[in-house]
Parts: sequence; structure tokens; C-alpha cells
Amino acid sequence: MDNDQIKLFAEKNIEIFYFWSGVLMWLIHAGFLAYEAGMTRQKNVLATMMKNFLTCAVVTPSFFLFGWWIYYACPQGLPVNSELALDALPWSSKMGPNLSDHITGVFWFAFLLFSFTTASIMSGAVIERIQMGSYLILATILGSGVWVLAASWGWKDDGWLYQKWGFHDWGAGGCVHTVSAFFTLGVLFQLGPRIGKFNKEGTPQEIPPHNLPLTMMGLMLIFTGFYAFYAACAVFQTTGPWLSIYLTPMTLSSLAFTVTMGFSGGAMGAFLSSRGNPYWTISGGLAGMISIASGVDVYHPALGYLVGFAGGIIAVQFGNWMERKGLDDAVGAVAVHGGAGMWSMLAMGLFASGYPQHERFTSLPGQLVGLVVMVLLGFLPGYLISLLLKKCHLLRVSPEHEREGLDCSELGIQGVVPAATPVSSQPNR
Repeated sequence: MDNDQIKLFAEKNIEIFYFWSGVLMWLIHAGFLAYEAGMTRQKNVLATMMKNFLTCAVVTPSFFLFGWWIYYACPQGLPVNSELALDALPWSSKMGPNLSDHITGVFWFAFLLFSFTTASIMSGAVIERIQMGSYLILATILGSGVWVLAASWGWKDDGWLYQKWGFHDWGAGGCVHTVSAFFTLGVLFQLGPRIGKFNKEGTPQEIPPHNLPLTMMGLMLIFTGFYAFYAACAVFQTTGPWLSIYLTPMTLSSLAFTVTMGFSGGAMGAFLSSRGNPYWTISGGLAGMISIASGVDVYHPALGYLVGFAGGIIAVQFGNWMERKGLDDAVGAVAVHGGAGMWSMLAMGLFASGYPQHERFTSLPGQLVGLVVMVLLGFLPGYLISLLLKKCHLLRVSPEHEREGLDCSELGIQGVVPAATPVSSQPNR
């Protein structure tokens, strides 16, 4: 083969890898849909699933129109460098069926699936009382704006957090999970708890899920899709080593080892910390996979287990603390994604300081700077935009509709019909 044929063959291999990584990441969103449907009450099941489904429908065009452009235009913050992002504009020749470009579309697709994840993190926390329209507005802003800005700053090889501070967040514990969790926390402050979640004395009351096995199955789908999520974060080369998002050498073996060990550690940490609570145990597996995210490309598997174990404990304790403070996160999303996401960035600074990258080294101060940036970048827009929606009486459904259930009040249909009372086969006496 001549050089042009070799180049084309290499580009096609890269195209195939990222295309199928993106396809497998859809399992994450099938998982979120089932997970949240199981956690809600029967009267809200269909509305909860519709919110998850419509997340994908509204984030896709907005990410195409401006989300992808933000990623390339804002790595150094403001002012925007629009020249760097000309190829990411929706009318660019690269943003379509360009036969000479085997890269742009599949990269865009993988990042789009990351965007779905950010909005789905929020969707579970706010179930049973948020208006459909307001949720979709918030999902669009988070999925095609806020997290993309975080990724441009801290996840690109020319992002200012990486360039100036050596910030290392390979698996997006900060850029995806922490930003989304704290955006969600800002929304929760304005949205308020579900009716009946707290009694008159402010003591939290249990609102049990209607189908915990469905929730557990959903989380297993999320776990499966997470391997594709991490694989899509790697830079595939047909010659030479795999590269991290920061263009430093790595291997897929590091993902196979450390992601799995992190999951195992997180599940056991949450199991022990929650005294065997089934929901927190399986959620701890997700917390463990998030806890190792920032350093998954450099950790030893044993360290990955310990970091994940600590993350499972953190998620449980953070979730219980939030409840005691009067915050109603229906699925523990802020605790799992925010608690474990912050721990992910901090752990990278504690255990991998000195790791060489670019012209700097990873350091605890650099990780702390990134942590503060991710928390504020998430919380402030979530709080302020939901405050505006609340002032316009658009954020929360009415108490009457909440008590009736969102399936009937928003969709006009009962998603789950309660089983009829069995009729005795004995004859009347």
C-alpha cells in the first residue's frame, strides 16, 4: 500500500473504534432510564422515563449547533478564540458526510454521549416534582454548555487548567461528574423536597422505590456502558502507544484493571458503610468507578481498589448528610457523582503528584484548583437558572399535580396500572 492508502486504513480503524464506543455508551442511558424508573413511585414512572428519553432528543441538536463549538473555542477561557473552532461550526464541511474526514463525526458522537450522561445525572435527583419543560431547558444548558466548558478548560491538551496547573482528570471525575452533580445541587436548592419527604419537625421520611430490582438492573447497564465511556476517552493510534486525553502514553489494560477494581472497592465500601443497604451497595459500585476516574490511566489496580473503597464510603456518608440538611436528592446523584467526583480529583493529587505531563507535573495544588473550578462552574449556573425559572413559576409542578402523579398530570396516561386485587376462587357462603 502507498502512503495515502495506509493513512486511509488507519483513519478507518480509528473511525470504527470510536463509532462502536459511542454505540455501547447508549447502554449508560438505557441504564439511567431503568434506574430512575425503578426509584420513582408508580404514579411517576412514565414521566420519569420520558424525561430521560427526551434528554437525548433535546441535547443532540443543541450540542450540534453550539456545544461542539464551545469545546474548541474556549480552552483558554475568555476571550473566545473562534478561529480554533471554525471546523466545529455546524455549517463546516467537517460537520457532515465528508468522504475525506473519518474522524470528526465519531468524535462528536462520543462527546455527545458524554453530554447525555451529564443531563441524566441531574434527571434522577429531581424526579417526581420538576416540570418537564424546565427540566429540558436545564438539561440543554448543562449538556451542551456548562459541562462542555469544563471539558474545554480541564480535559483538552490545550485547556488552561491543564496547561497552567497540570490538572489531571483523565476519566472526567471533575469535568462530567462533579460539574453535573453541583449543577444539580444548585437546582435542588430552588426546587425543594418532594411532598412528604420531611415531617413537620424536618426529619427525613423514607419514600421507597416502587421497583428496586429494576434500579439494580439499570445500574448494571450503566456499569457496562462505563467501560465504553472510558475507552472513548483514550486516543487511539494505529502505530505507537495509546494516548490519554492529554496526549500522554497509556494502555487499555489500565482501564480493564483499574475500572474493575474501583467498582469492586466502591461496592464493598458502600456495603459496609450502609450496613448492607441494597441501594447504596450497588450505587457504591458506581461511586467506585467514578472515584478512580481522574487517575485511571496511571493508578496501580490495588490503589484503584482502595480509592474506590473510600469513594463508596464517601457517597453513603455524603448522601446521609444531605438528607439531614433538608435536601431531597431522590436517587443520591449528588452524593455519588459529586462526592466521588471530588474525591477522584483529590485522590489524583494525593497519590499521583509528580506524574509528568506537558511542561508541568500533576500536583495537589493543581488538583485543588481544578476541584474548586468544577464545583463553582456547576453550582452557580444550576442555582441561578433554576432561580429564574422558579421566579417565573416554571420550575415545579403544582402540589395537586405532584400528589396526583406526573404520569397523569403531565402525560395524561397512567404508566403503571396497579395490579388488581385477586378474586377468591372460593364460592360465596
